Amino acid sequence: MRKLAKLRKILKELDSAVLAFSGGLDSSFLLKVANDCLGSKLLAVTADSPTYPKSELKFSRKLAKSLHARHRVIHTCELKDRKFSANPVNRCYYCKKELFFRLKEIAKKEKLKFVIDAANISDVNDFRPGNKAKKEMGICSPLIEAGFDKEDIRKLSKLMELPSWDKPAAACLASRIPYGKQISPTVLRRIENAEEFLKELRVGQVRLRHYDNSCRIEALPQDFSRLVKHRIKIVKKLKALGYNYVSLDLQGYRTGSLNEALKK
Repeated sequence: MRKLAKLRKILKELDSAVLAFSGGLDSSFLLKVANDCLGSKLLAVTADSPTYPKSELKFSRKLAKSLHARHRVIHTCELKDRKFSANPVNRCYYCKKELFFRLKEIAKKEKLKFVIDAANISDVNDFRPGNKAKKEMGICSPLIEAGFDKEDIRKLSKLMELPSWDKPAAACLASRIPYGKQISPTVLRRIENAEEFLKELRVGQVRLRHYDNSCRIEALPQDFSRLVKHRIKIVKKLKALGYNYVSLDLQGYRTGSLNEALKK
């Protein structure tokens, strides 16, 4: 594939790099290709914090180990930054600023030339304030440069037999909270526990949008019947977690649905 050959060329020209590795579809694919190209001159770094689901951390460790890739877990403290925890519209800027600052420090210490992320062209038109931080910090996005979109990544991940090839899209847990509502460890844990429970019911792509004592479940339409089938169990569990009202969004899952209010 022409794009894959271009990606490999780009990575080899970088010579060495630190990869922001979340364990999602995109960064897992980039880890595989970058590790093949750079070997010990690549260091994958995963940022662990209350905004990052523990199941994702477990997956990241396991995948990096299976690929024999150098991997490090660091702990980030974005919730200590009031500019982030106040949950403004540009919340992601402050989170990414801290992350990339930490990764650049690691790159300098390890004598690795670049810091790279797994952004791809499917992300370009989405509302992503973190891109400003990426530009300010000089972070490289090899997948964008090589012309990869989500479909390309998923197809090649399947061909490469990566366990991430069919993973649902993942995002920071803070993205479940409407802008302007305070982000706290307690709320993040509640959201994480609720989503993990829904996944145990074999609901694939799911988001639990948090509204104080109410929540809105977003899932793919093909999973609606499963949610309705288990509605009594779901309501009981989510009420035990602190939600008085539980609703299913009939529009279904879509990326960044909380940004719809901004467009209006």
